[in-house]
Amino acid sequence: MFLSVSRRTDIPAYYSEWFFNRLKEGFCYVQNPMNKKQFSKIIISPEVIDGIVFWTKNPAPMLDKLSLLSDFPYYFQFSITAYENDLEKNLPSKNSIIETFKRLSDLIGKEKIIWRYDPILITPAYTLEKHYRHFEILSKMLHNYTDKVIFSYVDFYTKIIKNLNELQVQHLSQLHKEELAKNLSSIAHQYGLQIETCCEDINLSQYGIEHAHCIDDKLFEKITNYKYKIKKDSSQRTECGCVQSQDIGMYNTCNNNCLYCYATYNKESTQKNIMRHDKNSPLLIGQLPENAKLFKKKPIVHKIPDNQLSLF
Repeated sequence: MFLSVSRRTDIPAYYSEWFFNRLKEGFCYVQNPMNKKQFSKIIISPEVIDGIVFWTKNPAPMLDKLSLLSDFPYYFQFSITAYENDLEKNLPSKNSIIETFKRLSDLIGKEKIIWRYDPILITPAYTLEKHYRHFEILSKMLHNYTDKVIFSYVDFYTKIIKNLNELQVQHLSQLHKEELAKNLSSIAHQYGLQIETCCEDINLSQYGIEHAHCIDDKLFEKITNYKYKIKKDSSQRTECGCVQSQDIGMYNTCNNNCLYCYATYNKESTQKNIMRHDKNSPLLIGQLPENAKLFKKKPIVHKIPDNQLSLF
């Protein structure tokens, strides 16, 4: 089983102590976002976890504890954008984030850290030209510390449409999407970076841009030298290239307060949830209710059995 930590919240930035406690205990509980009364028990052990993908904008709280992950294959999806604290309210300074990126790369290797430049919003304050300028600055600073950059165009989810309208975010035409992609690709390739899109149905292969697999069994094969047999994640959007994984996060729990985020759409609920966090609880937020419907998810190990292993 691949573990996603997490699409729903920034666990490395705000809940890393909780996560390492869960590693020590060997399990966690995850609430079903579609049914608040249902909870799953997720086993977290080297015997059943094929790999871990961390999603973050600031993994600094984890850097001194990476040795605790020595029994697990893992890599990071690390977002650094052009936006300042007008859109990303609670992040450290850009220079601090970049230094964290470099330090993480030095600690774990550039192949295990993927730069995300997403989502791309075009507004009066963040024009196409500003994105090109900042993307080149970041590419120049990061290209020695990663092999790949992933970008996406902002999605106008119903839950964040009010924020996007207030920011005067533009709906990009196909022509503008291609123009943006062409320019980003040119910059990325200038610095030797592979460039991919996340969850986009537009074909940009003419610009050397492929579709990303953010939960990527092929990358884990390179990291581990093992083969995996695993299907595409049917719970994600059609355009998503990720393989199956188990997310252990929870919506409306991230304190980054990014105005474009689909996972943190209720500010009042988010602050209440943050206050209820207990680093020692098996549940990310609060405690398991007495009337909870608890399911123990059967872990599916995707590593091919020893007698069928194909080492590279």
